[in-house]
Amino acid sequence: MALETYVQSLTTQHGAGTAMNTYTTAKSVINAQALYTLPANFWTVGRFLDIQVEAALSNIVTTPGTITFQVMMGTIVVLTSGALQLNATAHTLLPISIDARLTCRAVGAGTSANLMGQMWVRGIQPTLTATQVDAVNVSGVFAGPATAPAVGTGFNSTIANVLDFWVGFSISNAGNGITIHQYTAKTFI
Repeated sequence: MALETYVQSLTTQHGAGTAMNTYTTAKSVINAQALYTLPANFWTVGRFLDIQVEAALSNIVTTPGTITFQVMMGTIVVLTSGALQLNATAHTLLPISIDARLTCRAVGAGTSANLMGQMWVRGIQPTLTATQVDAVNVSGVFAGPATAPAVGTGFNSTIANVLDFWVGFSISNAGNGITIHQYTAKTFI
């Protein structure tokens, strides 16, 4: 017999975010209004969370560097895309889409809780090599991380945790930037 479940929307971003550029260390890129505090003991084994991000991404030409997307539980990285190579064609505010799913594998205090997560990044900007350029703006889909799936960094699920989305660039340049246009996080109960 199937369980009856429903989708619970935890948070959505109400408007376009601030354009973020000229930085390298990953930081929050969603509007403060979209930050969501998960209550203590929110997580149960098997519960999952879906995050969808729609953004505009810019990158510089020739040596654009890499971009990293991170789902955060407070200051703990619970899922990372890893460093994704940006291609050698300059882009200005072109669409990029990120979908992430995290499933709770363990709960507890200290660093006992952990999540299994996978992420898919779709857009023109990520490429397989640093010298790859557009072939008439070919879009790709990239797995994050590009390694064997593994649980993320442990965190404390017995306390309240702020759910956040961070982005970092390997090269600080005004032409490497991101603006989050849509962000939503939902769970199934």
